[in-house]
Amino acid sequence: MLYLPNSICHDDPSVQRLLRMMEDARSLPALSLAAWQVARVLAVRLVEDVLTERARQPTAWPACPACGAAVRSKGMASRQRMSLGGPVRWQRRVGRCSQGCTIPQVAPFDEMLGVQPHQRTRGELQGLGCALAVFVPVAPAARLLGWYCGGVVRPRAVWCWVQAAGHHAMEHLQEALAAVARGHEPTPEPLTVEAAALSLAVGADGVLGPFRPDAGAPRGKSRWREVKVGVLARIGQHRTRTGQVVTRLTQRRLVAVLGDTEALKPRLWLAALRQGLRNAPQVVWLSEGGRGVWRLFDECCAGTATGILAFYHAAQNLWKSAAAWRDGRTTQAHRWVTWARHRLRHGHPDGVLGDLAEALDVEGIPDTARETLRTGYGYWERHRAHLDYARYKELGVPLGAGMVESACKWLVQQRFTGVGMRWSEDGFNHLVPLRLAWGNGRFETLFGLALSPHS
Repeated sequence: MLYLPNSICHDDPSVQRLLRMMEDARSLPALSLAAWQVARVLAVRLVEDVLTERARQPTAWPACPACGAAVRSKGMASRQRMSLGGPVRWQRRVGRCSQGCTIPQVAPFDEMLGVQPHQRTRGELQGLGCALAVFVPVAPAARLLGWYCGGVVRPRAVWCWVQAAGHHAMEHLQEALAAVARGHEPTPEPLTVEAAALSLAVGADGVLGPFRPDAGAPRGKSRWREVKVGVLARIGQHRTRTGQVVTRLTQRRLVAVLGDTEALKPRLWLAALRQGLRNAPQVVWLSEGGRGVWRLFDECCAGTATGILAFYHAAQNLWKSAAAWRDGRTTQAHRWVTWARHRLRHGHPDGVLGDLAEALDVEGIPDTARETLRTGYGYWERHRAHLDYARYKELGVPLGAGMVESACKWLVQQRFTGVGMRWSEDGFNHLVPLRLAWGNGRFETLFGLALSPHS
């Protein structure tokens, strides 16, 4: 407050009007909103006053970048940028080459402030706009941001910020992937002593998103394309108020890519190295039975991780076999599924496999039912090493793939599959890195800001 004139509240009509709104407010919400408007205006005036005072200090002029001659002052020029509090205006000295070189005007004060020549909004405003776009469509994000800063923010501006930030995040990711491909280990993410002692869970799955048939035109039938999602988390335990011990995932990290498992593999491997895959006391892989995700397990984690077929997906396949072997609507089918599920859960999968093998030898089964049984038997046989659920329970690891399914729902479905939404590939690829940065606790780092007091 050193440079803020003491008379601002008495001389400025806009502040006087806002102060009267505070005096007239009857409810606490109305009083809080009016106080925020006063604080916003005063914050802008304070920033402008500090900038004015600093701009009066002597300017150190650089040499002309074209000819090396001295740069001479051409007087004061105005500058304006939109901030969280509203538009901030200030005067600063600008200069030109003394030899007449055709270079842009030089403004050392702007460089000292970190202001780009044509930048109209401050970084914290762009960061907040991108943070809003992580959760809501761009138009509502722009509206909310306008309410916050007391100005008009266009949706197109917010989307340009998202594109720039997403492109920046993708560049960093590509550099990290290229370094790993050259054999350079990434820097592990810092872990507390408690987190480092916990088991590491890894999983992957796919989810569909709606895309435009042609990137340059909104018309045509939507194309549903697969987005592969990977999750890594430390497996902790938490005791509830009733004394029950439940599994709690900590240090959760997400990866995603528009593409197949081959596109996901380098991203998942990079994240696994950052999360201490090589040093974790125990690593488990949790996923459903899709061949693609288990190929990821074989290529990335088979040497260090214990593979677990998600129990609830396994139980669903029991019903498929029961529907083919014994009519799924009969009491006999229900009895067999209940028995098989119990045996599977308590560490006796061989009995289930034996029943299915015997069913394949029964005569008179229709060809379609026999083919379903054969497929089911192959499924169980392929995952025989991933069915020891009794041992997994003793190890204290989850038996389901809920951490992967919830990640797919939050990361992709909640933001990208709303009613009427369809995405271009570029638009999707620009926004996904921001959602990943938020989910992974790196959003503030991406913008070089401290938007959260808990960061």
